[in-house]
Formats: sequence, structure tokens, C-alpha cells
Amino acid sequence: MNPAVLLLVALLTTSIVLIGVTTGARRLLGLQLGKGRAVLTAVVGLMAATVIGFAMRDQERSPALVTVHLGSSLLVAMGFLFVTEIVFPQGAWMGLVSWPKALRRRLSRARRYTQLTRILVRNGLGRFLRSRARRGPAAADERARLAPSLRRAMEEAGVTFVKMGQVLSTRYDLMPSEFIAELGKLQHQATPDPWDDVERLIRDELGSDPFEVFAEFDREAIAAGSIAQVHRARLKDGSQVVVKIQRPSSESVVEDDLDILLRFSQKLQQHTEWGRNVNAVRLAEGFANSLHEELDFRIEAQNMITVSTAMCESGADRTIWLPTVYESLSTQRMLITEWLDGVPLNSAAKTLEEQGLDPAVLAQQMLRCLLDQIMVGGVFHADPHPGNILLLRDGRLGLLDFGSVGRLDRIVRSTLRSILVALHRNDPAALCDALLELVSHPEDIDERVLERSLGRFLARHFAPGLRPDREMFTDLFRLVSRHGLHVPPDIAAVFRSLATMEGSLGRLVPEFDIVASARDYAVALHTKKFRPEALSKTIADEVIGLVPVLRRIPRRIERIGSAIENGQLSVKVRVLADPRDRRFIRTLVHETLLTVLSSTIGLMAVLLVRTDGGPQLGPSLTLVQLIGYNLLVVSGVLVLRTLFAIFKAQR
Repeated sequence: MNPAVLLLVALLTTSIVLIGVTTGARRLLGLQLGKGRAVLTAVVGLMAATVIGFAMRDQERSPALVTVHLGSSLLVAMGFLFVTEIVFPQGAWMGLVSWPKALRRRLSRARRYTQLTRILVRNGLGRFLRSRARRGPAAADERARLAPSLRRAMEEAGVTFVKMGQVLSTRYDLMPSEFIAELGKLQHQATPDPWDDVERLIRDELGSDPFEVFAEFDREAIAAGSIAQVHRARLKDGSQVVVKIQRPSSESVVEDDLDILLRFSQKLQQHTEWGRNVNAVRLAEGFANSLHEELDFRIEAQNMITVSTAMCESGADRTIWLPTVYESLSTQRMLITEWLDGVPLNSAAKTLEEQGLDPAVLAQQMLRCLLDQIMVGGVFHADPHPGNILLLRDGRLGLLDFGSVGRLDRIVRSTLRSILVALHRNDPAALCDALLELVSHPEDIDERVLERSLGRFLARHFAPGLRPDREMFTDLFRLVSRHGLHVPPDIAAVFRSLATMEGSLGRLVPEFDIVASARDYAVALHTKKFRPEALSKTIADEVIGLVPVLRRIPRRIERIGSAIENGQLSVKVRVLADPRDRRFIRTLVHETLLTVLSSTIGLMAVLLVRTDGGPQLGPSLTLVQLIGYNLLVVSGVLVLRTLFAIFKAQR
């Protein structure tokens, strides 16, 4: 036969065998292989077949050993996949394929790690990283020294850590009071980018020269942060606008910082009890999602439109003004809104005096606007600090910067109203019921103990003649944490927003009682439903919700009556109704059967290999021994499959 034909046949046969070995190993272990991993497995299978072939050269004349030869190659390929899956899980192979990009990210992350370490050491935090936290009376003094250093380090580290600190400053359930007070001071300003970079970005976003859209554009930024900077401009139609422009480098810096935070949260949750209790990974992921939204100005534009529309539909007065969004001109990295002529709340004392405005009235209007967003609209401003609230020249208040918002569904909004009403009535039972609906809690929670704790909390902070203060939030979150309750991120955003608003309104009215005002608002919202003009609508809404249930009741009563009359009424109790229980039992039985089967086959194989009788197939090979060798291969395959299933279940 032609040598070329023989070579082609050999290559074709080898390819078929290698594909069969690789596919068999993959299917037996239940793995999905990429191209690179499949090629490596095929190469290992080929090398194993070659080595095994040389080891069996004394028996090469017996074609019966082909099954043992192929089976052994399959066993080696499975072992290779098993070991590599332990060392390099499936996701890690994608990193090996794209190693240049991964290497660049690793180097960038390493540089950022080095920079952050220097910041920590420079601010005197190095010794806290190397030593264990103190306990007892010395712990409070240590926290008092640590908190200012941590705040300075976060300010120096940049926008990601500043925003993280601002979020933590309202988590009374997670942070000690010393850190709450210090992190609440976090603000961050940056040097604006030069005009050439700004003009280039505007040109890229508009797809044309900036001055084809703008008649005037102030090249000097009026404010600048790490994510964006703000310029004043005038459109061709004469409208005065504010242009918010994202810094070109902000996204990459934020991505590196979030990557570091997520990795740190995983270590924290894995190695510390505190991290597991608060679910550090979920907290970090929620923060990352929120920050990603802030990097897309289209989301901020939609947030402003949504809140403004909800305020109009709720019939709220327009004493609080939101700037108009120029949606057709706004992009992912550029936001254009109406210019509001006013001064920030933290420097509005002189303007208040000149216009003869009542600060208490403005504070009530601002709080009502926020509570309407939380309790009625469901989309609310999550960061209403004094810089985001303007006192306008016409005496109204303006609300800016909707990059950070919270969202609440209808059930959560109703539960929040119930909590405020329970606080107003000083009712621990109603407060307990509403709180359990709002937070996640263990199944074995003792509701009576929780109710008594809430009763003591109400007696301490809501007794007649007492004025609730910020310490109330600290005590409430400590109580929640002590009973194993976990506050969802969206609820934490509500408290963060209210705490920030309390500080902002304190610039207008010192010692402003936000808790009492919120309680009065919730009661008014509830009683509003029972006013004569609104009662008919409230009853209609409730009846509409009950109609489907009422229509089903007669049919169900008739079915129950018929079943009783015919003696067919029965109660069905399903054992293992939960799919997780069924899956556990099925996996346990499966692994047990495979273990018993592989052990039995292996024992039979050893006995057959050691048996000398039977038809002779080669110089030192009998049919009985051949069957034993094949059973050994089968036993090895079953053992590997069982071990891999156990490994996957524990990973």
C-alpha cells in the first residue's frame, strides 16, 4: 500500500481515538472543556497511549488488549482532568487563555495595592494592620485614635474609598459610633482636568464640535471630583445649562479599586466571623453595583426624570425644584441639565436673612420631598448632603446630583410606613411585626424576646418628653444585629439618606427633629387614606384586590363539600417536598451505589487477574485475565467519577 495512504489512515485513526478518549473523559466527569483544555487532554491521552503501548509490548500480538490499551488511556485522561480541575477550576482556564490581559490587570492591581499600602502607613494605620484589636476599656480609646486616621486615608485613597466611607458612616449596625461620626465628615475634591482633555471628550460624546451645540462654554470647572467635573455653559437657544463630564481615567481607577474591595470582602467573609455575619461579599457587591450606576450618566438622567415625574403625579407642591434634563444631548459620560441659580445650603445663611425666609418651613418642605420619594415614589435621593441642596434666588430649594439613588418596591414602602406609625403609637408588637417583614432573619428567632427588646428601646427613646437623637439609630441597629437580623442594602440606603438629610437640615435649623417629623408624616399619610375625598378610592383599591379571591371561594367550598359527601376528602403530605432535599438524597444514593459498584468490580478484577485458568490468548495472557484487566479499568473510571463528584459537592 502507498506509504502516504498508510500515514493518512494512521493519522485519521489516531485522531478518532484521541477525540474519543477526550470526549469520554469529559462526559464521564461531566465537565465542559474549552479548546485549549481539550487539546491538552488529547495530548496527555496520546502520551499515555504511547507509554502504555511500550509497557505492553510483550503482549502486542494479542489484539484483545486493545480495549485495555484504550481504557487505560481514558483513565489517564480522566485523571489529568481531575487534577487540573482541582488546581485550575474551569474559570481559571479562561484566565490562562487570556493571560496577557490578566497580567496587565494583575500589575495594575499590584501598583494600586502598593499605593494604598503607602497611604495606610503614611496615615499611621500600619500598626493597626499588624496587631490585633484591643478589648475592654482600652478599645474605645484605640477606636478614637483610629477613626480620624482612617478618614484621612480614605480621602487620600480617592473616590471609591470616599464613597465607601460615606456608605459605612450610616451603617450603625456595622460600625462603632467613633467611626460613624468621623466617616460622616468625608468629602472629596480634585483638581479639574485641563480644557484640552475636556474638549476632546465632549467632541467624542457629541460626535461634532462642542461649539456647534453650545453658544458659550466656561472652560473653568465650577466643581471637580474624582469621577466627574462640572462646567457652566449656554446652548444655542440661550438656555443656561450645567455640563457634567466624566473624567477619562475615572472608570479604570474605580474598576481597580472595586476589584480590590471585592477580593478583600471575600477574604473577610472567609476568615472572620464578623464578615460572615454581615455578609461582606454581598455588601461589597451592592456597593459596586451602585458605583457602576454612578459611572453611567444616562442612569442619573433617568433617575432625575423618574423622581420629577413621581413628584408631579403625587401632587406635591413645587417648592422643591429638580433641574430639567436635556436627555437628547446627554450621553454615558456627559450629562446636561438646567442651570439653577442659587447657593449651596452650607453657605445659605446670608441669603436666608436677605430674603426673609423661614428656615423651619424650608426644612419641613425638604424633608417632605425626600419622604415622598421614599414612601410614595419608591426612587429617592440617597446622598442629599448640603452641597447637593441649593437655596434658589426665588426662595425655593433645588435638589442636585441623582447619581446615587435608592429604589424600594411597594411592599417595602408600605412596611416602612407601618414602622413609622408603630413608633408614633409606641407599639412594640406592631414594630416587631413590621421589622420582621422588612429584614431577613433566622428561622428560629424568638419573636417574644425581640418584642420585649423593642419595648425597652421605645421606652428609652420615645417616652413622653424625650427627643429622639442620633443615638436612637445606633441602639436600633445594635438591637437588630444582636438578634441576628440582617438589614438589606436598600433599607440601609434609606437610613443613610435620612441621616444625611438630618445633617443637611441642621444647617437650616439646628437640632432639627427629623424623627418626629417623619412620624408625623407617616401618620398623615395613613390618615389621608381615610379622608372622605380619598376613602372611596382606598375602598375601591382594596375591593379590587379582594375580588379574585372572593370569586374563587364558592368553587373551592363546593369542591370541599363534594369531596366530603363522596368520602374522597384526604390530606396529602409529601415527603421530601423540597427540591434541595430530593437532590441531596439522590446525590447520596448515587455516590453510595457508585462506591459499592466500583469496590465490587475492583475486587472481582483483582481476583480474575490472579487466576491462571481459562483459554490462552497470548504467551502470558488468558481470557480470564483479560476480563480482569478490563474490569480494573472500569473500576478506576468509577472511582475517579465518584471522587470528582465528592470534590464538586464540597467546592
